[in-house]
Amino acid sequence: VHDWLPENDLVYFILDTVNELDISAITAKYEHEERGYPPYNPRMMVALLFYAYCRGIFSSRKIMQACEERLTFRVIVGDDIPNWRTISDFRKLHLKELEQLFVQVLQLCQKAGLVKLGHIALDGTKVKANASRHKAMSYGRIKQEEKRLKEEIHQLLSQAEAVDQQEDQAYGLDHRGEELPKELARRESRLKRIQQAKKALEAEVKAAAEQAQTQREEHLKKHGEAQCGRPAKAVSEVPEDKKQYNFTDPESKIMKVSNKGWDQCANAQAAVDSHKQIIVACDVTDQTNDKQQFEPMLQKAQQNIGEDKRIKAVSSDTGYYSESNVEYAQDKRIDAYIATEKVKHNAPVAAAPRGRMPKDLTVNQKMARKLRTKKGRETYSKRKSIVEPVFGQIKRARGFVQFSLRGLEKMRGEWSLVCLTHNLLKLFAARGAVAA
Repeated sequence: VHDWLPENDLVYFILDTVNELDISAITAKYEHEERGYPPYNPRMMVALLFYAYCRGIFSSRKIMQACEERLTFRVIVGDDIPNWRTISDFRKLHLKELEQLFVQVLQLCQKAGLVKLGHIALDGTKVKANASRHKAMSYGRIKQEEKRLKEEIHQLLSQAEAVDQQEDQAYGLDHRGEELPKELARRESRLKRIQQAKKALEAEVKAAAEQAQTQREEHLKKHGEAQCGRPAKAVSEVPEDKKQYNFTDPESKIMKVSNKGWDQCANAQAAVDSHKQIIVACDVTDQTNDKQQFEPMLQKAQQNIGEDKRIKAVSSDTGYYSESNVEYAQDKRIDAYIATEKVKHNAPVAAAPRGRMPKDLTVNQKMARKLRTKKGRETYSKRKSIVEPVFGQIKRARGFVQFSLRGLEKMRGEWSLVCLTHNLLKLFAARGAVAA
């Protein structure tokens, strides 16, 4: 089959690249395993997943089908086609190890000169979770359902007791009825799930309240009461009635999707280098707002690229703006360009400021003034051409619009695999320049 493909085909590039990666963390799991048949070659399975994701095939069943029908997939697996369950289990079993391979691929991109770190852009995109929004229930509805189910269970127990007494008198003590116990069990199991959902929402809101209080106290210690503005509203530890819980994937959330209303999603994050649109850090969060992701994403990006190189500039939209984020960038000597507010399309652009910056400006006013300068406009305008095309290439070109796995940790692993293969495609596209 190698004679039927051109020498510069993507599949050969993927095979050569995977041969260069250290996958000892994956193979170590098989070294002392004595049960069953020998596993499929782990390096072959890694190459199969990488190539499938590069080609926009994310379903394990469709990957198996491609192995049966497509020549390029046969180059990887030959006649030894793995079952879809094997592919699915391999991905789940080694998700953390596959996530770690992201850094190795990033290092290959660095060696090829595709990462300059002169400017990185942060952004997030909502990706549909593997759960329906119709399987979500609000906290208010949960309280109503809990009350209703308790009343029904009480009625069924009373009815069952009355029926038992009647049947004992009519048929004796050995007779057993089946209908009522089944009905009772169904309601009890539903009540248990409802109560678990209620406790999960209450725990989530309580943790968020504690975090908000901690941040407030740290801000007070650093700046004092005078610079904290109006007193913060007391954060309630009781969930609002409209707060949602999804029974299929509780770790996903109802999020606003651009031009499509609301859906059950997770917030996928990416930090992209401006030189060749290489993703230097990625993550998935259940928070709809990006504000809390600024510092962790920069830390992860710096960790991935190594301490010998420093991030010089970062840009992000208004979703990432906060005074603490601006101060963090200043502490790390990173030139930050964070939009302070949304600007309507075709709105008149404010005039560039002249003269020295007044000393009495707030952090917000300083950043807004910085973005109106000639350098600020020029730098921030690059953000759209750095990070947003990456999401277009992932979601539109390759068709990754929904997670296959459930739970934040698994979604993080899957998003890391998507971002890793994005970088591989960039490295493959630049192979001519790299060779030169």
